[in-house]
Amino acid sequence: MTLQLRQICLVAEQLKPVMADLTEIFGIKPCYVDPGVEVFGLENTLMPIGRNFLEVVAPIKTGTAAGRYLDRRHGDGGYMVITQADSKAAQLAARQRALDNAVRIAHETERDDWYLIQFHPGDLQAAFLEIETDAQNDFNGHWMPVGGNGWEAQVDQHRTLDFIGVELQCVDPAALAEKWARVIGVAAKQADNAWQVPLNNAELAFTELDDDRGPGLSGIHLRVLDKAGIQTDAANRGCAVTDSSVTVAGVHWHLHA
Repeated sequence: MTLQLRQICLVAEQLKPVMADLTEIFGIKPCYVDPGVEVFGLENTLMPIGRNFLEVVAPIKTGTAAGRYLDRRHGDGGYMVITQADSKAAQLAARQRALDNAVRIAHETERDDWYLIQFHPGDLQAAFLEIETDAQNDFNGHWMPVGGNGWEAQVDQHRTLDFIGVELQCVDPAALAEKWARVIGVAAKQADNAWQVPLNNAELAFTELDDDRGPGLSGIHLRVLDKAGIQTDAANRGCAVTDSSVTVAGVHWHLHA
């Protein structure tokens, strides 16, 4: 089975200031607002990063799952790893593997030829894992969470090119990597001081807890063209900056030139 890392979702207490930081620092543009998330008590905006997407959601009501996640992790941060399968059969096989490994299904939606499955973060500890499929399964084009097509004109890669990895901090990286790997249907491996689970276009890296925020999606690895510009604008907006990363919206963004 092939799974493409197609979208990363962040959760924020307030949408607008986080969007302002992300667009200014990384040089990316909004492409879509999904009115459908209002049923979950949320608002959102999506931005293309290459042929993949970054989403930010924020609660607009009390008592939401996103709001509880913000409380648990003490503020803004990573929320979901969203993937696209190369076939519905592959997606359904992952669904069965999840159930076989005591991973609950948090949410399912099927509409015409589009089908998404979200696996429970209580069982996967560090984040939601979502797998989507549709009739096209085009890793470079059509993507239902941004309305299908029509987003391509908003791709801006003068500064940021693409995702290449996600960091998930947790109590037991080896055990959690193995659990995610069993659901995804691949083998976990140990490399670069982390346990890694490969996707088609990126690595999921499971690391030791690095702060007092608990398990969560703590980092994103980016391929970039303008590392210095990203760091300068991040510093100007009051974000923490190191030689190789910036911290924006509660996430450590590791910059690979």
